[in-house]
Amino acid sequence: MNVHEYQAKSILAQYGVPTPAGGLALTPIEARQVAQGLDADRFVVKAQVHAGGRGKGGGIRVVNTVDEVQAAAKEILWMNLVTHQTGPEGKLVRKVWVEGATDIARELYVAVVLDRGAERLAVIASPYGGMDIEEVAAKNPEAIFTTWVEPGQPLWPFQARRLLFSCGLQGRQVTIGTAILKGLVQLAWEKEATLAEINPLAVTGGGELVALDAKINFDDSALKRHPEIADLADPEETDPLEREATAQGLNYIRLDGTVGTMVNGAGLAMATMDVIKMAGAEPANFLDVGGGASEEMVATGFEVILSDPNVEAILINIFGGILRCDTLAAGVVGAARKVGIEVPLVVRLEGTNVEEGRKILAESDLSFEVAGSISEAAAKIALVAGGAS
Repeated sequence: MNVHEYQAKSILAQYGVPTPAGGLALTPIEARQVAQGLDADRFVVKAQVHAGGRGKGGGIRVVNTVDEVQAAAKEILWMNLVTHQTGPEGKLVRKVWVEGATDIARELYVAVVLDRGAERLAVIASPYGGMDIEEVAAKNPEAIFTTWVEPGQPLWPFQARRLLFSCGLQGRQVTIGTAILKGLVQLAWEKEATLAEINPLAVTGGGELVALDAKINFDDSALKRHPEIADLADPEETDPLEREATAQGLNYIRLDGTVGTMVNGAGLAMATMDVIKMAGAEPANFLDVGGGASEEMVATGFEVILSDPNVEAILINIFGGILRCDTLAAGVVGAARKVGIEVPLVVRLEGTNVEEGRKILAESDLSFEVAGSISEAAAKIALVAGGAS
């Protein structure tokens, strides 16, 4: 789960990380009022969306007066902000964060990220802040410094100092930076964050350290243990079809292709998408109905898939285990009649009671094709969805 910058800064402040004073605004007038309450000579107005690259897309403005704050907020609010992370469709800006501008001497990058391969937290620092870390890694990989934290352990001071010395900090800055890095690690452990990133971490003209921007991602599976984090979710920042599927207990992710998929099991879903691409088509979604799907869940899955106007065909690929093939077939037939599917449909069943399931499909009065293998299913679906077998 992602949170907005203003929410991330609030969380960081709880762990002793210095952040600029500011306030949230939903209207230009509110933005002006926030600026009037700040002790600052200049201001920054920042679009609040779940995407990076906001400055390049026109979503961050540095201004000099409260009048300019109001004008900047008027331009940013309700704009469709397009960045390299939003895709061409962009994101609608519904709120802005207004803060006092910081006197920046230099910018660093620091982050704590879950390293799944190492099964530990990785603490990363670079003297090149304000840039995408991927760009730094590609152009100047020797400028990225990393240390790892053992499960359940804190970041030891010597580890933090080594990273900060590598970034060119000295004296009191290292002391403050050490506290910041230790706070990020503590946050990651306590809140089960998979990423806690400050970019940039600014060194001010007076030698202080301030988190100018922040990004925190949380483990979705851990949210039940952290209701205070779950409450920060912004449903407006997620795809409406994904919201609907989640509300119905389905695991759904919208993609850019034309082949809707319905599968039971995340691994099988990923394999199905790979085979669709190998056949020359593109998946329109990832939809895992799980092992205990009912006819109602299958019907809901169809409704969600068909709500995507890009879907030109649907592939159902089910391996019957806990969910038997005959039960699934009956659910498909009932759901297809209920929803009224008007796009080509290919069904591939395998596993428990597969023959009974195929018989139910064959004896139905619905128009769809049955495939005997996943490769055959992908070839058939590609032919009707703009691909080539």
